[in-house]
Amino acid sequence: MNLDEFLQSLHFDVDKVRPPDCKVDWEDAPLPYKLYQDLPAIPLSSEVPLSLIGGEAPVQPRLREMGHFLWYGYGLTQCSQPAYALDSTGKGRGPMHRSRRFVPSGGALYPNELYLYLKMEEVPDGIYHYDVAHHRLVLLREGNFDSYLLRALGNRCDWSSCFATVFVSTVFWKNFFKYNYFSYRLQGLDAGALIGQLLELAKRFGFVSGVCFQFLDRAVNHLLGLSEQEESVYAVIPLSLQPVDAWFAGGSDGDGQVRDRELCRELPEIRHRHFIRSRKVKPYPMLVKMNQAAMLETMPSFQRPAGGKRVSGEGPSLTLPEADRLSYDLAAACRKRYSPGMDFFLGKVCQHQLAALLKEATVSFAYRNDLDASQEKARPRISLAGCFYGVEGIPDGAYRYDSDAHALQLLQPGDHRFSLQQGMTLHNVNLFQVPLCLHVTGDRNHLKEALGYRGYRIQQMEAGMLMQRLLLAASALGMGGHPLLGFDVNLSDGLYGMKSRGETCLLQIPVGPVRPHPQLQGNLHA
Repeated sequence: MNLDEFLQSLHFDVDKVRPPDCKVDWEDAPLPYKLYQDLPAIPLSSEVPLSLIGGEAPVQPRLREMGHFLWYGYGLTQCSQPAYALDSTGKGRGPMHRSRRFVPSGGALYPNELYLYLKMEEVPDGIYHYDVAHHRLVLLREGNFDSYLLRALGNRCDWSSCFATVFVSTVFWKNFFKYNYFSYRLQGLDAGALIGQLLELAKRFGFVSGVCFQFLDRAVNHLLGLSEQEESVYAVIPLSLQPVDAWFAGGSDGDGQVRDRELCRELPEIRHRHFIRSRKVKPYPMLVKMNQAAMLETMPSFQRPAGGKRVSGEGPSLTLPEADRLSYDLAAACRKRYSPGMDFFLGKVCQHQLAALLKEATVSFAYRNDLDASQEKARPRISLAGCFYGVEGIPDGAYRYDSDAHALQLLQPGDHRFSLQQGMTLHNVNLFQVPLCLHVTGDRNHLKEALGYRGYRIQQMEAGMLMQRLLLAASALGMGGHPLLGFDVNLSDGLYGMKSRGETCLLQIPVGPVRPHPQLQGNLHA
């Protein structure tokens, strides 16, 4: 199977990339976090704040706040034991203990890892790994790497003003062991959810942030000591306390011919021992092939794709009520958020709640990045559509959301819950109990024309970022949301007439009132 066929099947015909006889060896499952061995470690404060409303930027960065930022971003935050758990055959496996984080992850496998380049008075300058299991930083490489990073990211960010840089990587085996090649789609979405969470946290901590999707992959992986056969960086997030006007505005042509392998030779190779628990790691050649095809080797490979398309169509338009930005405690919203599964119930939802949900999700999604020449003018590459039932003041039907006009465009009237339920691969959500079934939508060719094979994972990451904003907004409004990939994409695309517009549904998110989940649960904080 070539790469184009792989991506086509991954989105529209999953069975072609997921072997029917694939068995999951849970006894040899990897840990959901990476453990480095025999390296110096710096503990982080476990006395985390229980409220995150937002405030002024600190005068100087402190390790204490950085620890809080990391814990709320990707730390172990909850320990739960469901009343029962089901295996792949639908039979009970008995009680099962799970360690959770505030971001959702397919199968709670958390394939991503966080690395940091820190320049703070309390710790040596250098590259660190966030040890999730012990809530500490592990020093991987000491030194100042401003010049190296500047060139690895195309001379587009003033690293002298950054006190920290966060690297979001993906460890391929961590969810390949369960999902096989379908894991490639999940890895981008999971990374996006994590990025979305970190950007929201940055606002609450007073950090100025942005996202780099384009960089010299081998140079960045080399800096962190990663093997591209096992793990690769998907995104880079600089953090500063100073206002930023020129991030990602352009690049210097002077170093335009710098190649990744030349840059790698400037630093010695590091290979640190780490533990993943699995005794047998099966090969995943297509993941390695996709990762290599998406890599950038020189700075001229960096692109600035066109923004998303303006919402247009012939259907009737319904203007939503004006909605102010939600003002909510991010910590409380994180603690309440979970994927409800069968815990939805068909409660009352009014159009004011729907208006607030859609506006908060899309407005909070705006962020600095290296794909848009001007953040203020760029149109998002992804958008929202939804099938609504029983919402007060909104006729039942399938709609597109026009974020510019804050309006809904009716595409197909009627109750579509039966069709959506039939299209689900695994009936783990009763859509007849869900008033809002939202879809994140985007380019049908996954930005491949503008960004090559890197475009697919960027699109999945942006979908995950918008998903996380939607889930947080739903939680703040007292509702729950459950991200789903097990749905019939062709059926959903048909409901909205997307094929003719060159668009497709990337993600399905039922949202609505929920009842408490039957489980024992404890929050892990001091």
